[in-house]
Amino acid sequence: MGFLSNRHLLGLAETPKEDIEMILQHASSFREVLDRPIKKVPTLQGKTIVNLFFEDSTRTRISFELAQKRLSADTVNFSAGSSSLKKGESFKDTAQNIEAMKIDCIVMRHPVPGAHIHLINYVNSVVVNAGDGTHEHPTQGLLDMMSLLEVKGKLDGLKVAIIGDITHSRVARSNIHGLVKMGVQVMLCGPPNLMPVNIEELGVTVNYDVDEVLEWADAVNVLRIQRERQGVSYVPSVREYRDLFGITRERVERLNKQITIMHPGPMNRGVEIDSDVADSENAIILDQVLNGVAIRMAVLYLLLGDQPEES
Repeated sequence: MGFLSNRHLLGLAETPKEDIEMILQHASSFREVLDRPIKKVPTLQGKTIVNLFFEDSTRTRISFELAQKRLSADTVNFSAGSSSLKKGESFKDTAQNIEAMKIDCIVMRHPVPGAHIHLINYVNSVVVNAGDGTHEHPTQGLLDMMSLLEVKGKLDGLKVAIIGDITHSRVARSNIHGLVKMGVQVMLCGPPNLMPVNIEELGVTVNYDVDEVLEWADAVNVLRIQRERQGVSYVPSVREYRDLFGITRERVERLNKQITIMHPGPMNRGVEIDSDVADSENAIILDQVLNGVAIRMAVLYLLLGDQPEES
């Protein structure tokens, strides 16, 4: 079962370029399904998928749930906040109890980096990482690549800047791993104390001058300061952050070119990005949201779909 070289999708660091290309290609087909009056295909009928979220999420969980329903899979949502974990049940017991109900796939978000490695040791189901702490968020990296591909027509040779709190961002890591594999030049920009040490080893460059970075880039992925991961305590003030690293209307207007603006959400308008910029024609933020459903449909299909048996 499954079409990808790995049985699970844990991160883009270990996902080969060929698999990324296959996911992007299938997502493009599923994107057309989402434009139809009837947005459902019977591809995963009879499969059962659990969304196991140990951390709050609105957009990612809804996006996965929609993708599962569009593929006709049976979907179960599990929220750690109201679960037996509060009564002291271990992560291992929770996972194995869920699997005992004959589940085909577990989509998990967890605050601890690497939690998915433990999960695959406890269960036989296919596992999809929906974000693990500050480590990776592979489907977000994939949907960002799909959105870029739609606008630019190619990835190889593009110049993409990622601006913001790089240290606490799993989105940045998945974007870096995916984009570099696809031949994209990646430049990082943000406060020096929110830039991981030796990040250049991943094949990227670092520049702390946001105006220089915008001049260089074809597209920019704007990250927020992550209050829930203490990112905000690293910044002297919101105003100073906006002055130094914010994607303001003035900065964009000074550029003598079109630049594609992306944001993984949720946005802090008036901090890392101005409302005028977020709502401008250059921004593809809402396209990213729709592409998120198509990418998650492609990932689930390629991991769970039955290949035709060879005669």
